[in-house]
Amino acid sequence: MALGTIDRTPPPFFRQGLSALTKLMLFSALAVFLMVADSRFALTRPLRAVLATALHPVQRGLLATVNLWERTDDYAGGLQAALAAEAKARQALTLQSERASRVEQLLSENQRLRALLDLRASLSVKSHAAEVLYESTDPYSRKVVIDRGQAQGLVAGSPVITEAGVIGQLTRVYPLSSEVTLLTDRDAAVPVLNARSGSRSVAFGTASGESLELRFMAGNADVLVGDVLQTSGLDGVYPPGLPVARVVAIDRKVDAGFAKIRLQPVASPDAVRHVLVLEPIGLQQPPRPDVPAEAGRSEPPRKGPRP
Repeated sequence: MALGTIDRTPPPFFRQGLSALTKLMLFSALAVFLMVADSRFALTRPLRAVLATALHPVQRGLLATVNLWERTDDYAGGLQAALAAEAKARQALTLQSERASRVEQLLSENQRLRALLDLRASLSVKSHAAEVLYESTDPYSRKVVIDRGQAQGLVAGSPVITEAGVIGQLTRVYPLSSEVTLLTDRDAAVPVLNARSGSRSVAFGTASGESLELRFMAGNADVLVGDVLQTSGLDGVYPPGLPVARVVAIDRKVDAGFAKIRLQPVASPDAVRHVLVLEPIGLQQPPRPDVPAEAGRSEPPRKGPRP
């Protein structure tokens, strides 16, 4: 076979058709034509309308999903911000409540201190201001410990008072602290005077440690509910006229011939923080009388006339 007769064309299976450059130019020209035609004659408007109508449900669904996600994110963010603001507001409210309580406590304490200062100025006996440190842990006694002792000149037996009245007596004195036995202690006793009738008696503490009582009072004793009992000053410890207790109940037993009289302390020992410790009146020395200088000189005896 001659070489010139050989067919050099590729088989149909390997034919490429138009070249890539030709296709690019062709489709580019078609695109330009369609854009110009659409802008001039709106050829694709019906097609766009059909596509928009067909894709509208899909578009709405996607938009609803996006909106739901945005609302969920906003809700979560708002909830977190609200919780943080609530916690901050609660913290601020707690702080303000503590401050208000502290201010109220300071105002009440200031009033009590002013009352103590006024009382101290009106007393004719020597006194020492003290602060209650703690209450005794003994469940069978009513005692408190104050922050003054022998170093400040306190002695055992000194009466302890507040702006309201008597609360107890020093029973133990240490170098830097002292123990006060309250009036409501079962072993406490204080001579009292009925401010209304003038009758004298002795008020004793009770086993409950909450009140006082008058013992061995006659059934017909002149005592009424509401009477105020004051210190009589006969024991040489308490100055006279200090409020002690108020009569709250009277049980007159005719068959026994005695009356059971229950008293409530005028000064509540449970709410006391600052007190005054008085010097016992038995330790107070009476003032020395002023002796004129001339009286101290002895006059020479006068000689009488010679006989």
